[in-house]
Amino acid sequence: MTTESPQWFKSSYSNNGGNCVEIAANLVVTSGVVPVRDSKTPNGPALSVPAGAFSSFIASLKAGEFGAA
Repeated sequence: MTTESPQWFKSSYSNNGGNCVEIAANLVVTSGVVPVRDSKTPNGPALSVPAGAFSSFIASLKAGEFGAA
């Protein structure tokens, strides 16, 4: 396990009134995970997603596989 702290950031596309998620991509190399959290609850829980699964999810979003919001 790493002692590195997550460095949280929001997408530049997240200007939608606060309904955002944040990720900490800095832990991919050391832990192999991408932590994800609700930006409205920064001290709340974070979900650790395996890096490969997160990459597949992003590729599916970009391909439009989930439809329009």
